[in-house]
Order: sequence, then structure tokens, then C-alpha cells
Amino acid sequence: MQDKDLVLGIDIGGTKTAFGFVDNKGTIFNFTSIPADSCESAESFVSRLHECITKASIDLPFPYRLCGIGIGSPNAHHERGTIEKMVNLNWGEVVDFIALVRKYYDVPVSIINDAKAVALGEMHFGKARGMKHFLVITLGTGVGGGIVADGHLLHGSSGFAGELGHTMVDPDGRQCRCGKRGCLETYASAAGLKKTVQTLLVERSDPSSLREMKYQEMTSKRIYEMAAEGDVLALEAFDYTARILGMKLADAVAHLSPEAIFLAGGLANAGDILIKPTERYMNKFLFRAYKGTVKLMFSGLEPGKGAILGAAALIRYELKS
Repeated sequence: MQDKDLVLGIDIGGTKTAFGFVDNKGTIFNFTSIPADSCESAESFVSRLHECITKASIDLPFPYRLCGIGIGSPNAHHERGTIEKMVNLNWGEVVDFIALVRKYYDVPVSIINDAKAVALGEMHFGKARGMKHFLVITLGTGVGGGIVADGHLLHGSSGFAGELGHTMVDPDGRQCRCGKRGCLETYASAAGLKKTVQTLLVERSDPSSLREMKYQEMTSKRIYEMAAEGDVLALEAFDYTARILGMKLADAVAHLSPEAIFLAGGLANAGDILIKPTERYMNKFLFRAYKGTVKLMFSGLEPGKGAILGAAALIRYELKS
């Protein structure tokens, strides 16, 4: 049997890193994830990741040839091959991540911001196929953004274009891990939703099942489950989150005039409880020239696998160039 050509797609996150072997049709083989360790160095992390990739590769059901590695990560700089000022992991100011990976693999390696990777995945394998102007907003540990304009992923002069999570909601608002106050990420991420619930529990006297939870047990998934059961405070938390997100998406539309905005990431799994009020608020805040011109929808990619597919699409594109 002839070896199957595969690329390795890696999605580095604040709480876990996922990877899988991807063929040219976007099929992921041996999808695996490993937990993050905030105290671990980048060198130690890459060594541990390499061990897990090696174990996963042994179980592939066919002989294969690894053609390249694509990586999606927060704060990744595509041109420099670095991860810079990583917020959730203790990796210092700048890590030459491609150099670390090449200690273990003699194949082409490319890296890109994780939200940009999801945008590439959406463009090649998801609902954005055929679109030339769209945004992807990732709602997870943080809030990320990927911008496609005229059919091309936008990097900007700094290489960090698309950081919608660090646009400002309130200059005197919540403290963000980036050092600023009032970033969108502090309100529209999984952690932001949890903070909103905690505020509502203090300020409101409504009966709520959320009052019975310990802080450590409270996750965005549990808050969603309570909202789905009709819990007043859980629903209010989602509405508050949707209002802020909708407002900032309306601003993004004014800047970029996309055909569509796709929501991805763990918080987007809340479905209609999040997207319906977000769409309502976005349309409320839109400048009238844009009303009816932009669709808000969920990612067409399998949850948790968008950045892997996008990173795979990135390295395949670069291999052809």
C-alpha cells in the first residue's frame, strides 16, 4: 500500500492542546488532546507534545508520510514563527516555537494565530467556502478573531490583525490578563460569563440553582445547562454577554462590512441561548447602512477541531506555493 500523505494540525489552547493527522479532504485521524500546564516551559511542553504525537501516530490504520506541520496558537506570529507574550502559559516574552518543533521533525512547519487558523478552516472546509469577506470569532478561554477580506486572511503590518478580544468595552471595566481593563475578552469568554454570574449573584436576589454551586464547580457549560432549564440568573448572564458581544460585532461590521460572522469555540456551544440575543443586539447597534447585509451563524466545523483543520490547510497551502 502506498503511504498516505498527511499533515499534522496542532491547536494550542490555554487549557489544552489538541492535534490530529489530516488528509487533503479535511479528514482528521487520531484526534488527541493533552492538558495544559501553566507552570511548564515551552521546551518541556514541546517535548511532552512530541511524545503524545508519536504514540498517536503508531495507531494510524495505514502507512503514512508526514508532509508538514501546521500550528494554531494564541499570540502566534506567522512570519516570525514565534509565540509572543502568551497570556495563559508561562512561556516568557517570545518563544521561537517553530525552532523548538524542528528539533523533533524534519518537515516544513508553519504557525498562525489560533483564531486565524479557525478562519482558514472555515474557508476551506466549513460554511465560508465561496465567501470573500467574513469574520470568525472564537469564544473560549479568551476571545479571538480571524478576518478574511477579498478572499485573503488579514495579518496586518504587525502580524496580529484580528485581536477583537482586546478591543475595549469599558476603560474602567474588568481587569484583563493582557494588562488592560475592560477588554471584550473579560466579558464574552467562558471566564467572562462566569464573572457575570458571580456579579449577578451578589447584586440580585432572584432564586437560582447557581447559588448552590461552589465557585470551582461553575463552568460555562454548567451555566448553559442552568439557562436551558430556565434559570433566571443564568439566562440574564447570557443576555448580558450577548449585549456586549453584539455591540462589538456591530462595530466590527462598521469597520469591515463582512458577508458573515461565524462564532466558534466552547462558549458558542450554548447555541441559540447565545446566538439569538447576540444577533438581536448586533442588529440593534448596526449602522443602518449595514442592516440586512451580514449573517451571524455558528461555525460549520466540528467543535474543537476548527483550528486543527485551519492549521492543516495553512501548511498544505504553503507546501503548494
